[in-house]
This record gives sequence, structure tokens and C-alpha cells, in this order.
Amino acid sequence: MTEQYRVVRNDEEQYSIWPAADPVPAGWHEDGFAGPKEDCLAHIDEVWTDMRPRSLRR
Repeated sequence: MTEQYRVVRNDEEQYSIWPAADPVPAGWHEDGFAGPKEDCLAHIDEVWTDMRPRSLRR
């Protein structure tokens, strides 16, 4: 069985993946996308178009 992940985002709008079976760490929030690692990384590539933290973009 392929391990499942979920996409998470912090308050600075930086993205990462986290194992679906584990609790999301403090300071991170679910993005709403989950699946195999490759799919989650592809989703991040699509939505994270500006790598600068939110505080720098302001």
C-alpha cells in the first residue's frame, strides 16, 4: 500500500507534506489536499508559485 500524505501550510503560507496518519504539527494547517507523496508534491508545485514567506510579500 502506498503511504498517504497531506499537504500542510503554515501561517507564512509555506507548504510541506506530512504523513496522513500523523497529527499535523503545531503552527501548520491542512491545505485540503491528500494522496501519495508524488501527487502532494505536484499539488504544491501548482499552488506555491511565490516561495517568499507571506511577511516578505507584504
